[in-house]
Amino acid sequence: MNNLGDLEIFARVVSAGSMSAAGRELGLSPAVVSKRLRRLEDRLGTRLMQRTTRQISLTEAGQGFYERVVAILAGIEEAEAFVSRRSALARGVLKVSAPTSFGRMHIAPHINTFMQANPDLGVNLMLRDEFVDIVGDGYDLAIRIAELSDSSLVARKLAPVRRILVASPDYLERHGEPKTFADLDRHICLAPHNNDPWKLEGPDGQILHRPIGPLQTNSSEVVREAVIGGVGIALRSTWDIGGELADGRLLQVLPAYEGSRNVAIHAVYASRRFLPAKVRLFIDYLADLYGPTPYWENQAADGAGPAPASLNSASTRGPQAVKTGDIRTYSGSSDAAE
Repeated sequence: MNNLGDLEIFARVVSAGSMSAAGRELGLSPAVVSKRLRRLEDRLGTRLMQRTTRQISLTEAGQGFYERVVAILAGIEEAEAFVSRRSALARGVLKVSAPTSFGRMHIAPHINTFMQANPDLGVNLMLRDEFVDIVGDGYDLAIRIAELSDSSLVARKLAPVRRILVASPDYLERHGEPKTFADLDRHICLAPHNNDPWKLEGPDGQILHRPIGPLQTNSSEVVREAVIGGVGIALRSTWDIGGELADGRLLQVLPAYEGSRNVAIHAVYASRRFLPAKVRLFIDYLADLYGPTPYWENQAADGAGPAPASLNSASTRGPQAVKTGDIRTYSGSSDAAE
């Protein structure tokens, strides 16, 4: 294996978090991976990482080297795609980060269809609610639910997000339905304790409300279960509670007030002149799957999602063909699931 191969192994070890995990991705034994890393360090004359039986950590030199290696490998991938005209083929491994709840509900059920249409491509889907360093952590793209602002990254809008105030019929029977915005002060309001105040838009413009209630949690999924269980009122995205709205387990309250309309679902990726085919095809697939009016807005009473989207058209057309595909520079504020 040449020196370029050693760089790829080094980058894969860092992104995978261990030599054994990197070896599985590359089809190499941990012993071979370790040997290649030692060879790279010997050639450079410096230690790039500290290795233990459980984990690895980059040295200061290793961190700087890694950032440059990632850029080099990305450039090589782009150059190969340009020269070989492989724009319609997806190969290798696609590493994606997504918020936990959204990824479980609206990405994972549709992965099989995408992988069947791209048999030479593997998918590494990592679900977490914290922002990841897309370049530094070796991700091809991240799905983020946020407002947009300027950044060195690029974001493509996949779907709008509508956030509404909801409560269960049982809660409203016991506590009454709020008739005005001021009535929220007399109700139990549910939100993760690390959330900002509710930013709502109503008849008189934007208004803030700080939710107060007896339930303390850092989990948006706990809030989801609590509002369904009748504990209080919550601000939730329709992608999260579409089935419960359809079958009557949740009811919208104060319909004149909704969450900020600037929040949307985006695919975020590093700014590259030549977008790898695997990234473009996955973004096209999700944009086609969700669309300007996502399926969860018209969810059937049984809570069923859509039939898996056909990839025949998505695999052959570029981002410009998707109505939701506006592209902007990005830096997000939250991946919150409500």
